[in-house]
Amino acid sequence: MKLPDQKSFIFSIILAVVGFVIVEFALGSLALSPALLFGAGLLIGGVAIAAMSSEGGEEAEVKTKTLYVGNLPYRANEGVVRALFEEQGKVFNVRLLKDKNTGKRRGFGFVEMAQADADNAIAKLNDSEFQQRTLKVREAKQKQEDDSSSLRTGTDQSV
Repeated sequence: MKLPDQKSFIFSIILAVVGFVIVEFALGSLALSPALLFGAGLLIGGVAIAAMSSEGGEEAEVKTKTLYVGNLPYRANEGVVRALFEEQGKVFNVRLLKDKNTGKRRGFGFVEMAQADADNAIAKLNDSEFQQRTLKVREAKQKQEDDSSSLRTGTDQSV
């Protein structure tokens, strides 16, 4: 079991105070100790936080796959590409690359999707028409480390 983060702790304290106020007004005729009411509110807040965090934990465990999307129209932005891929499944991230000097889009990008939906998206969208262009969709290759920097430092030391 994971420890609650600071946000959850603060939220549970707020729930405890709200629970205290509600119970105080609802059961004002009963002479209950304020500490007991605060403790009951804290307990209810803790249970509520635990229930919310267990629901969020399922989503955090979703495995993702990054897809390369090539031959994109230059006018396409992240929103329309996200909408296109969301028709196939859950999309977590869309990155369309731009030229460093001009700031114009380069016509390709990457879409991070749920692994279960990624293969379906490749099958449906590869070689399909999108804004008068034929898309190329495949699994992205992992970025390899550049060894040129280590070679450069090795040659600098020998000089």
